[in-house]
Amino acid sequence: MIVTLTINPAIDRIISIDRLAFEDRAYINSSRESAGGRGINVSSVIHSFGGETLAVLISGGDSGKRLEGLLGKCGYRIAVVPVQNEIRTNLTITDKHGLTVNLNEPGPQLGKAEVARVERVVRDTLDHASWLMVCGSIPPGVPPAFYGKLISMARHKKVKTLLHADGEALREGIAARPTVVSPNQQEAGRLLGQTLLTRTHYLEAAERIRQLGADSVVLTLGSRGAVGAFADGLMEALPPRIDAVCPIGAGDALMAAYAWARERRASVAEALRWGVAAGTASARLPGMSFASLAQAREIYRQVEVRRVE
Repeated sequence: MIVTLTINPAIDRIISIDRLAFEDRAYINSSRESAGGRGINVSSVIHSFGGETLAVLISGGDSGKRLEGLLGKCGYRIAVVPVQNEIRTNLTITDKHGLTVNLNEPGPQLGKAEVARVERVVRDTLDHASWLMVCGSIPPGVPPAFYGKLISMARHKKVKTLLHADGEALREGIAARPTVVSPNQQEAGRLLGQTLLTRTHYLEAAERIRQLGADSVVLTLGSRGAVGAFADGLMEALPPRIDAVCPIGAGDALMAAYAWARERRASVAEALRWGVAAGTASARLPGMSFASLAQAREIYRQVEVRRVE
């Protein structure tokens, strides 16, 4: 079973408009709400691919009740940790050309007892888990070392871990030696204190991040695919050209498919290929939607994975 943690979930409001233009009028074509947060997104993809998953998440206030309602028919198991304050609401605006604006609230203030409850629930899941995926931002009140603590706990129980975070939570988490860390281009740049612009930058960044403590690194690069740094060397996965409609959430699909493939004993090269296929196929869909296994398989055949000498 693949366990995901979303300690900062959200109600995602996704608005599709005719065109995104500043200082000019735009018209709304559609608006919808969905349960948001990286771990929730990852569990959704894993479930749709036929994998077994459990999503651990916090919930509080009226927005938390709406979140639980939206997850009522998700099809996979959830473990809700109640908190006192309202969970956040995020706004995504996207147009038909794929231009996107993402506006996120910081999330609720959590107390020490609430953080301890989350830790306890995650610990209780590890006896039945093969992977623990800690994904997304941490809300106020959660120590930056929290993800690292969970990763160390999972390693002690021989559970594989995947980390996707930013800032100090990413730095502290890597120090705990996760099985895989999967930053995007901007997160990796902030971690290393440099702007990543070229293929050489990406390859060097992936290897530098692995040297910080992670067993493996999957650096996600949007339309340019992904770079992987593994114990036996560097790889890059190059997707086919597509017309991206909404790239938001594509990175979550990539992480989910990578872990799903590894759970099925795929090699790291195959898993990287599946990840880029799922992310690319998801970016072709309107709103924030995730590709099905059939849609990802169609792209999988077109993804080129090659070893970097």
